[in-house]
Amino acid sequence: MELHLKGRSAIIMGGSQGLGLGIARALAQEGVQPCLLARSEDKLKKAAQALTVETGITPLWHVVDFSETDSVQSCLKALQDSVPETDIIISNGGGPPLGPATTCDPALWQKEAATMLLPTMQLVSQYLPGMRQRQFGRVIMVSSTSVAEPIPNLVLSSALRSALASWGKTLAREVARDGVTVNTLLPGRFETDRIASLNKIRAEKAGIPLDEFRKQKEDGVPVGRYGQPEELGHMAAFLASPLASYITGTCIPVDGGLLHGF
Repeated sequence: MELHLKGRSAIIMGGSQGLGLGIARALAQEGVQPCLLARSEDKLKKAAQALTVETGITPLWHVVDFSETDSVQSCLKALQDSVPETDIIISNGGGPPLGPATTCDPALWQKEAATMLLPTMQLVSQYLPGMRQRQFGRVIMVSSTSVAEPIPNLVLSSALRSALASWGKTLAREVARDGVTVNTLLPGRFETDRIASLNKIRAEKAGIPLDEFRKQKEDGVPVGRYGQPEELGHMAAFLASPLASYITGTCIPVDGGLLHGF
């Protein structure tokens, strides 16, 4: 299928690995010029080199720590020069630490809210006027199935991702007539460092071998396996294309059938 994305540009948060890199790869394969944002310069360089070899398109990249206000501001300023306009924004970031809803650390909530919400809002605010003027723009937020079905002991992730999805739904209604769409992807269990880290913590807590714990999680997915980042990337590429112009303000699971009631 021709997605008509050649010549477009995209800014991809968390684009150096995992789901972000999977999306960057899918977009670059369609002729999109990606700009990768992440905090590790080494990982950014490796990701950019790999994408260049695989797709023939050399990504731009910027180092940024989304948990640091000054770093975010510096990145936004640098982007004004290197990427004055963009067509696609991919909001994607690491998840907060584990924790139950029965305890509340105000400082932690404030820190994680600032990290998970504000950088996306600031990035979109910087590029939204140009998108509306050109009558084309795509904002795609990578979230989690926890938006639909909260995951035990991940209250920070469930609550803050839900807040961002609600913000996106509101934004979608405000800009729909300007050719700008806003959608949220709800990935399930994918092969990422984040999932591997969570599995290790939970396996140790449960007192069972990691391989056994992973098999239990895979067996809980109807398709019987974890997803690959590129599989999420294909959905993101479609949503970024002109073919998806009538899809906005929605949350789309990409989870191998994991959700029970969505």
